[in-house]
Amino acid sequence: MESPMHLRRPRPTSLALATLALPAALALTACGGSEETATDAGGATVTIETARGPVEVPQDPERVLTFDIGVLDTIDTLGGEVAGVPEFALPDYLSAYDDAPVIGSLFEPDFEAVAEIDPDLIIVTGRSLEAMPDLEELAPTIDLSVDESDYLGSVERNVRSLAAVLGEEDAAEQALADLEAEVEQTRAAGAEAGTGLIVMTSAGEVSAYGAGSRFGLVHDVLGVEPAVDIDSATHGEPVSFEFVAEADPDWLFVVDRDVAIGETSGESAEQVLDNALVARTTAWSQDQVVQLDPLAWYIVSGGLTATRTMVSDVADGIAS
Repeated sequence: MESPMHLRRPRPTSLALATLALPAALALTACGGSEETATDAGGATVTIETARGPVEVPQDPERVLTFDIGVLDTIDTLGGEVAGVPEFALPDYLSAYDDAPVIGSLFEPDFEAVAEIDPDLIIVTGRSLEAMPDLEELAPTIDLSVDESDYLGSVERNVRSLAAVLGEEDAAEQALADLEAEVEQTRAAGAEAGTGLIVMTSAGEVSAYGAGSRFGLVHDVLGVEPAVDIDSATHGEPVSFEFVAEADPDWLFVVDRDVAIGETSGESAEQVLDNALVARTTAWSQDQVVQLDPLAWYIVSGGLTATRTMVSDVADGIAS
């Protein structure tokens, strides 16, 4: 996932990484096999699939760090634990990590905090990807970014990869089977729902998203027909209220970015969209506006529990 345009931070310096005295880390190597192996020091490793292909990593690592809340979601859902998290207001079901060591932001590592934990494995995704080269100097680091054009495939890959690291393969397969059942049921309903338009509000502005975008799950996986063709750019296309009125979707799917990032000073998504132009749409006039869970869709997307929330948001919305 790419960084949200209003949350991007400049890439940090490595804070004199050469001065950080660390134990020798396991070399991160690409490998095409899938069998468990052992390092020279005797530690077991496992080869997993990542956004950059197969990679050999420590198996059952003691200290895992993640800069992605979706990855934290999946690890927690599978029964694993992490030793440090980025500074961000977590969803309630991850509140056990509210007091966990902070290792930086969603974008910028705190290298001193990372070094102090002495991790066995570090996980990055789109928002923190620029820091990967520096983090690799501290510990094995993997990229579990989600391919927005294959969201569900990426989620399944990451769940299975994390399960292999944690030794929780059975739990992962059961969770994925449950997810697939929910997807199939929702897809059948989505195909009969009519047309849909996905919009995100932020600081009073509106962007629209289509198939292949960061919110494209609605169309690509759950079968809702797009009301209009929209460029698949991650950040969406800025649109006017006139555009929404002309698209005239049967269903309007709404993400409130301000809520997702904890910004409470502006108008809510409902207030932003409550105007005469949007009121012309079939979606608004027939009360077919689905407010999507902001944290699940904007911050924790890619996570196992968040993905189930995303599917149920659509399922519950079009069933109401």
